[in-house]
Amino acid sequence: MTYVVITFIVLLFLNIYCSRVSQQLFNRSKEASLIEKCDFAADEIAGLEVINTDTVAELIDQMDSLKATRLIVTDQSGLAIYDSSGTAEGTYALLPEILDAMSGEGGNDAFSWVYQEGTTHSRAATPIVYYGTIIGCVYMTEYDTTHGALLRSLEITVLQITFTLETILILFSFVFSGSFSRRMRKIMTSMRTIQDGDYSHKLVLGGNDELTILGNEFNALTERLHTSEKKRRRFVSDASHELKTPLASIKLLTDSILQNDMDAETVREFVEDIGNEAERLNRMTAKLLTLTKLDTVQESESEIIYMAPTVRRVSRMLSPVAQTADIRLVLELAEDCPVLILEDDLYQIVFNLMENGIKYNTPGGSLTVSLSRDEENASLTVRDTGVGIPSDAIDHIFERFYRVDKARSRASGGSGLGLSIVRGIVERNRGEIRAESVPGSGTAFTVTFPAFDTEVDRE
Repeated sequence: MTYVVITFIVLLFLNIYCSRVSQQLFNRSKEASLIEKCDFAADEIAGLEVINTDTVAELIDQMDSLKATRLIVTDQSGLAIYDSSGTAEGTYALLPEILDAMSGEGGNDAFSWVYQEGTTHSRAATPIVYYGTIIGCVYMTEYDTTHGALLRSLEITVLQITFTLETILILFSFVFSGSFSRRMRKIMTSMRTIQDGDYSHKLVLGGNDELTILGNEFNALTERLHTSEKKRRRFVSDASHELKTPLASIKLLTDSILQNDMDAETVREFVEDIGNEAERLNRMTAKLLTLTKLDTVQESESEIIYMAPTVRRVSRMLSPVAQTADIRLVLELAEDCPVLILEDDLYQIVFNLMENGIKYNTPGGSLTVSLSRDEENASLTVRDTGVGIPSDAIDHIFERFYRVDKARSRASGGSGLGLSIVRGIVERNRGEIRAESVPGSGTAFTVTFPAFDTEVDRE
């Protein structure tokens, strides 16, 4: 309604402006025409030898171009010598235009104009000057219904156009506002549906306007919310399931100690088992906290480091574990180059991949860690000679709590979170990770980061 009122006011002022401009144009045209007639009559009268009623009447009768509603000729005192209507002869015609025309030393052209109800009333006066002296005045009036009707018709036409445009605008505004309101109600209804937890709801608006773009962005947001909600529910379910197992074991062991008479050695074994389960809970909680940090932290400060020193440090840390498992560590680190990453992040990536390579390898096997580089990327590859990963499981190994062999993973202390953590750290540092495996021959994990060549960057 505000929009309609504003446009109505604008159109109203436009209508008034057009009316005023057209009246001014008619006014100027009529002023020029009537003043010209008065000047012509004044020049002719000034040339008469004797100026009286008869000579003036005879002269005016000879001037066919002087077509006016009324014509008055006065002397220098304002006494009417001639009046075409015959009513003012012999009387003083002290009309405003006549007084204006004879005022001043040389006189002036005077004009007034009135427009009312389709009729124009024009009045003009010009002094009769003879050798610089004002000897009289010519006064003319015209009632023009033809031009007045034309002006009236123009005003009515402009007014009709104004109301027609305003009517169209009002109809368009109601149609547009109705359509806009309906679509906004659909958006609000969809928002309330999402608030109720139905993240699978889709908003369909149609069209190509801003609301459609808003609807598409809304659908994209709900899709992300739906995906996040599914991940959250699955994460909560998996975490609850994984945490329930060691808790149940601890509960069972403590109940056994409390409800049975045991010797000190048996109690010691049970307490040791409780400690192992508690340590398992501690490791799982630490990894869950790491995953939570990866989900919330999007960017971090980085440093330029070479990967080989970190790989050697992790190798020294895991050498006792590898010797115990009868796994041979092989390092091929000749093609090293700098990358942009936090050293702690790189350490955790290498540690998790090498620890998995040792844990799920076969006795007498080997674990090879190699570095390579192409034109733009630096790659870290960890390859083991274990039993491999089935083809149907290769696409799921980076999912949280996913295990290829659940019984073996639990026996080795695995939680199904290590590779999820690795992938999160790699992606946070603008890298990529992929896995290749041949069942019975081993598995290779390749991590790729953009190479950071300082010499190229300075150029």
